[in-house]
Amino acid sequence: MRNGRTPIIDAQVHAYEADRPGRPWAAPLTGPPSANGAEMVAAMDTVGVDGAILVSAYTMYRYDPSFVLEVQDQYPGRFGLVAPFDAGDPASSDKIDDWVSSEGTVGIRLLLAHGISDGAGESGIARLLSAAHRHNAPVNVYCTERHAQVAEIAKQFPGVSLIVDHMGLVQPFYPPVPSDGWAALPDLLALASYENVSVKISGAGTLAQTPFPFADIYEPINRILDAFGVGRCMWGTDWTRAVELLTYEEGVEAFRVGDWLSSGDRTALMGGNAARIYDWSPSAG
Repeated sequence: MRNGRTPIIDAQVHAYEADRPGRPWAAPLTGPPSANGAEMVAAMDTVGVDGAILVSAYTMYRYDPSFVLEVQDQYPGRFGLVAPFDAGDPASSDKIDDWVSSEGTVGIRLLLAHGISDGAGESGIARLLSAAHRHNAPVNVYCTERHAQVAEIAKQFPGVSLIVDHMGLVQPFYPPVPSDGWAALPDLLALASYENVSVKISGAGTLAQTPFPFADIYEPINRILDAFGVGRCMWGTDWTRAVELLTYEEGVEAFRVGDWLSSGDRTALMGGNAARIYDWSPSAG
């Protein structure tokens, strides 16, 4: 609790420094030229977000989490860290052992979308999941259009907490917003039967056809909450990937305004569930 209230936790943000020779980007990611720790904290402070799950940006840094570790050192207590691991790396288990022993780490990320882990095969993915299970580390799964694969993993590893990033839906990087953005929602809802699967309702505003406060996203989001139960759902902005479609303030306030969520559901969705699922809560540092 912070000042007697449940902290507000953004379950999905990214931070990175400007591209430079000392730490070059592998590829550009939609967003400003820099979104470093100071800039991310300033954005959060402006709208009263207490902490965030900081996911190391694969697009820019691949499997190198050194930048988010630096941010953690600079702003202790503000971020819980998640990093992607290469399922095809025979040493991934040892690397996960090292990762979970670092200050502020709260989970790992498995990349299934775009065929990133296809070369690793079932054995490589199993090695990564087994390491997560050994440490009781939640596994964030980037699985756009791969819900069926997540179902197989959930059955094989019922003791591992799996968190579906971005609802597993295709989300735009630039306008216009596609008219069929929620088409794969039934595939996500089918995962609700696996008790070890939870969902990040992150980047939802990028699927809105209507202006802020994005009222047209309420109905599909409520279907997710009904299927999974509020306790297995978390809100996140996916900042800064969403920058071309909405502001950070809009990504936060869309879930604060109106009566489409009860007070209790809003508190759980915007912080309480993340604190429980990741076993982490922000502090003043």
